[in-house]
Amino acid sequence: MRYLLFFCICLSGTAGGQDFPRRSIDVAKIADEIYGIQDLDLNYEELYENLLQLHSHPLDLNRVSDEELRFVKVLTEHQIRSLLNYRKENNSFISIYELQAVPGFDLHTITLFAPFITVKDPSAAIDQQLLNRLLKESDNYFLVRYERTIQNKAGHTPGIDSASQFKGSPNKLYVRFRSSKAGDFSVGFTAEKDPGEVITWNTSKKYYGFDYSSFHVQLQNKGKLKNLVIGDFQSQFGQGLMLGGIFGTGKGGETITTTRRSNVGVMPYTSVHEAGYLRGAAATTELIPHLYLTGFYSNVLRDANLAIDTTSDAITAFQTTGLHRNDNELSKRKVVRDKNWGIALNYKIDGLDVGLMFNTVTFNANVSRNMTPYNQFVFQGKENSNVGTYINYTFQSMTFFSEFARSLGGGNAITGGVLWSVTDKFDLSVLFRKFDRNFYSFYSNAFSENSSPQNESGIYWGWKHRTDYKITFSGYVDLFKFPWLKYRTYAPSVGHEWLLRLTYQPSRKVALFVQGREEVKDRNISDNTMRYLTAEGKKANYMISIEFGLRQKLKLKTRAQFSTYRFNDVKTCGFVLLQDISADMGKFQITGRYALFDTDDYDNRQYVYENDVWLAYSMPAYAGVGIRKILMIEYKLNRFMSFWLRYASMRYPNEEKIGSGVEAIGTNIKNDIKFQVRITF
Repeated sequence: MRYLLFFCICLSGTAGGQDFPRRSIDVAKIADEIYGIQDLDLNYEELYENLLQLHSHPLDLNRVSDEELRFVKVLTEHQIRSLLNYRKENNSFISIYELQAVPGFDLHTITLFAPFITVKDPSAAIDQQLLNRLLKESDNYFLVRYERTIQNKAGHTPGIDSASQFKGSPNKLYVRFRSSKAGDFSVGFTAEKDPGEVITWNTSKKYYGFDYSSFHVQLQNKGKLKNLVIGDFQSQFGQGLMLGGIFGTGKGGETITTTRRSNVGVMPYTSVHEAGYLRGAAATTELIPHLYLTGFYSNVLRDANLAIDTTSDAITAFQTTGLHRNDNELSKRKVVRDKNWGIALNYKIDGLDVGLMFNTVTFNANVSRNMTPYNQFVFQGKENSNVGTYINYTFQSMTFFSEFARSLGGGNAITGGVLWSVTDKFDLSVLFRKFDRNFYSFYSNAFSENSSPQNESGIYWGWKHRTDYKITFSGYVDLFKFPWLKYRTYAPSVGHEWLLRLTYQPSRKVALFVQGREEVKDRNISDNTMRYLTAEGKKANYMISIEFGLRQKLKLKTRAQFSTYRFNDVKTCGFVLLQDISADMGKFQITGRYALFDTDDYDNRQYVYENDVWLAYSMPAYAGVGIRKILMIEYKLNRFMSFWLRYASMRYPNEEKIGSGVEAIGTNIKNDIKFQVRITF
């Protein structure tokens, strides 16, 4: 009977236009609905790369755990429970099309979820030799990417002082290989050269070809050994207060699932973000049924500003840009040794997930930052140890999550919350957090308003309601407090943030959303005295977007974004208006964008996701007055080889040059080209 139902689902899906592509992914849609439009001064190209890495390494629907499902950030608690119960009752999934038979799954959810999962043959065993599985059963690809800005930057210009002049070519190169099978193994390496960097081999200066390289070997589910990673990895336990990967998701379009961190343990590190990864070995073993022990050790060199005197060295600041183009930047390259080890004991049975954690980070030099009014409680010294515990419990359509951590010799941090699918159409989330000003964690991605869980307390409420008319209403309110001074705010302060969003999607071809968001925070007032005065800054963002597809071959997307910023009785504004068009021409996929933007200042910069080549994520800040144009062509030669060519242009008609310092370009136009080839086998 089940196979007959599955046959009917596939038949109706193909005939009625309800099919969904397995390997295609609309990253712009995911960015809007899950991660939201951000306005922090961060590099989102690297921060959200995990989204695309997960797409390149899909989860096996017949092996995926509840925590891995939460990691995708697409499914509600009701849908996760429903999927796991369906799999338990039917032993395994035959195809991802069978998701249409799972109670609580609609077409919109399946379309978002499908690119991140696969269904392997449930009868296939993992007892063949690893080499045979690697050659015959895995997903293998090799990727090469070339980029460059056509105009020369000041760092490449002859005559600039020698300490600032770039030593390498303006080309950016990226090479990547990965062979993997979900729930079994993964092998891969990544190498990157940024513009201005050199490719050389100099062991004394820790250069091994490319400026940055990364590798990993992972084995999973080998008897009692549940996970083993050698090489580069990241760890994520509890709610990320102590041990969190570098890829945290902030507040945005998704108001429910992004509040909870997934307890996924150790994962291979495949990003080119050159700060925050661990390098060494990690393993998870099952001691007795339901009790797991994870241990890891990392020894890696970090970039930092190092002050050297006759007695000792001191770390005044860590560097995270990953740029090593001239003598100034090279002097900070890999100068600090970071030794990191930890253990996590995890007991998991049914809906209960409890853990204990210990972690120590040791540097080979003292951290001694230059004192300012706001950073008097930052970490100082060579070693920091944290101990913590977490409790997660799921009952039917409600899940409780929490974590408590303490810096030995420092302060505490605690966070906890509830996700509740009240009905299959209405979801709620509540989260509380309180972080002491002297709590220290170097590898966290906890939910917070600050960039790290320190000097903050707050409470968050989120909700989402799906109607029978293909309309979704969602929103959140976040109230927060900073008991001590912070960067650009030299006084204790409070703030709030709220968001309202309406989404209407009558079919896969048409989608519309309207969103409003407001954030209020204090900021220092600049004056000519030594007084530390603050005033309230209010940022408001509004956006409307509509997508429309024509005959499954042509898709149009129009968006308008507008923002205002009020501070110290002064109001500034910014907007962007853009038109995207994409065409499916068989082996060719063509995407274009034309955008106009006008912002009074950098506080009103506009972030909009840009279509990019496979496994690349682009979300630059549109600031000033300008025009943005993009054209990208994808060509699929056959099922083994694909090519991408991307051209992007930014023009500032009211400027004579773009950028400053070594990044300055002597014209008001900046043109970028990108070429990529992918070979699958």
